[in-house]
Amino acid sequence: MTLPPYHVGVERARLYEVGFDRIVDFFYRLAEAADRLREDGWFQYGPEKLPEYIEIPARGTLRVKYGFPVFQKGGVCMDVTNTEQAGIAEEAGAASVMVLDKLPYDVRRQGGVARMADVKVIQQVMDTVTIPVMAKVRIGHYYEAAILESIGVDMIDESEVLTPVDEKHHINKWLFKVPFVNGARNLGEALRRITEGAAMIRTKGEAGTGNVAEAVRHMKIIVKEIWSLRGMTPEERMRVAREYGVPHQLVELTARLGRLPVVNFAAGGIATPADAALMMWLGADGVFVGSGIFKSSDPRERAAAIVLATSMWDDPETVAEAQAMISEQKSMMGIDIRKLKPEELLQVRGD
Repeated sequence: MTLPPYHVGVERARLYEVGFDRIVDFFYRLAEAADRLREDGWFQYGPEKLPEYIEIPARGTLRVKYGFPVFQKGGVCMDVTNTEQAGIAEEAGAASVMVLDKLPYDVRRQGGVARMADVKVIQQVMDTVTIPVMAKVRIGHYYEAAILESIGVDMIDESEVLTPVDEKHHINKWLFKVPFVNGARNLGEALRRITEGAAMIRTKGEAGTGNVAEAVRHMKIIVKEIWSLRGMTPEERMRVAREYGVPHQLVELTARLGRLPVVNFAAGGIATPADAALMMWLGADGVFVGSGIFKSSDPRERAAAIVLATSMWDDPETVAEAQAMISEQKSMMGIDIRKLKPEELLQVRGD
């Protein structure tokens, strides 16, 4: 919702230019002071034993798996390959980080087999940042997923950016306690992944290109297909369920909600604050940014700017401020999608 005119302009600009940094600094200093007092034995966080009426949800329940991604809404998950990048992402305000061996742009350029990131690097990132840490596995690779679950990552991305090990079957995600995110280009693909147990959908773009056009196209397709469902009769939705190969109840639920029944982030080619705001305006719950930040020449500024534009996407003036924080001349070198050969497209993997 656009803020009323009273808040747009001088008063709002003052809040961001003068107040916000000081507020953030105040709370960091407060947290540091609290840590020092706790180390000196002045107090401890929370009761030693929780009251009996407070129930801690068991790990891996549906409530936990589907509730965790909800806390990422309105945020940015940034692809990182080392602890330094992860630190920059956290400092910029990222909601989470995704650990890869190589950024999608480098995966595309270098070719070969792209696999799960080095376990030691993932653990180092987990030890470095306080925000959730995700990591990618190859489509169909149960054991890469089992390894990531065993070391305690917060979420697993069964990603088409890595080289699939199974061209026909995805991982049965109901076998795992950790939540999964999967990519989708249309509603049928999204609902199939949810049927397999995905707790979050990532609308596919063409990763590593710096061109957001494919992400836009797929988001519009999904939104259009959902609204088409809402105008159908129950018998027609039954036919769609059979066509998609998913339970009829899931199609009915999607039609009733008017959106995917899980959190849906946009991904693929997002390289600027304006790109991120556009995807939010189209209906995304948040964004994944792959190569767009750390293949640019101004990653710190760009990371902060994209976080700001994503959270304030409905305020064009703030998005303009975010866009002004970066230089187009420092953006990543894009790739013209039209010049890619069909076998070079990543988005078609794992339909």
